[in-house]
Amino acid sequence: MHDKLNRMKQEYESIPIPDELNEMVNRTIASRRKKIKAMPWLASAAAACILLFAGVNASPAFAQALSEVPVLGKIVKVITIREYAEQNENTDVHLKTPGIAGTGDPELEQSLNTKYLEENRRLYEDFKDEVAQLEKGGGGHLGLESGYEVVTDTDRLLTLSRYVVESAGSSAESRKYDTIDKINHIVITLPSLFSDDRYIQAISDNIKEQMRQQMKDDPNKVYWVQQPGIEPDMPEEEMFRSIAKDQNFYINQDGKLVISFDEYDVAPGYMGVVEFTIPTEAIQDLLVSNEYIN
Repeated sequence: MHDKLNRMKQEYESIPIPDELNEMVNRTIASRRKKIKAMPWLASAAAACILLFAGVNASPAFAQALSEVPVLGKIVKVITIREYAEQNENTDVHLKTPGIAGTGDPELEQSLNTKYLEENRRLYEDFKDEVAQLEKGGGGHLGLESGYEVVTDTDRLLTLSRYVVESAGSSAESRKYDTIDKINHIVITLPSLFSDDRYIQAISDNIKEQMRQQMKDDPNKVYWVQQPGIEPDMPEEEMFRSIAKDQNFYINQDGKLVISFDEYDVAPGYMGVVEFTIPTEAIQDLLVSNEYIN
């Protein structure tokens, strides 16, 4: 079992990533920009082919790992820079690592892409440890899946969501988000949207109201939140009280703030990952500006 885990790790880490990915993509796109402008109806397809062609010519192994999602804006792209899968009687692993290219800011891209690679590396290391422990206890089956999706794509913003699903009998899903200002080349944080920390209480209070209203409207929905006049059936310290200062969030296509909670954070597992769209009027007085939120 130990040899198999080491082999899995070596295979995962041996998938090459071109050192000059971003430079190569930008150079190739620039050289074909005039042709694309001449045929607007072919723009998206041409841009997709350019990036795929660049990856294929960089490395055959990279070509196997590379997959692409729709074009973001004019040239910004999200691609798979590493993919690994392994399945046997004890484990089921499928890891897809995203990469961002074409923003015009190589330092930002390198920072994000390095972070994504490190996230999946840590995931795999932890998974390997769990499998080893399971083997010591008599065996069983563990699964690990990671992937990504673009949840917002506007002229100004790009939000990339990375998800992880871990399974051992039952499963649990978690998500992380990066919301990028394409124009200013920055990653937007939740605190940066507000003038001070009062947003924490304001958002938390609104979410509690939404939880209570949803449970009132739909008896199948359950959140771990205190309801006036009802004795809680779980310890108070386990109930939802407040978001974290750096709570998972993104800004949706309509310019609204969305707060996200992982599976089991604020509700039973069958509720999955839950999200709450915060009405702008509930936070308007606390926003630094309406540059992103409207």
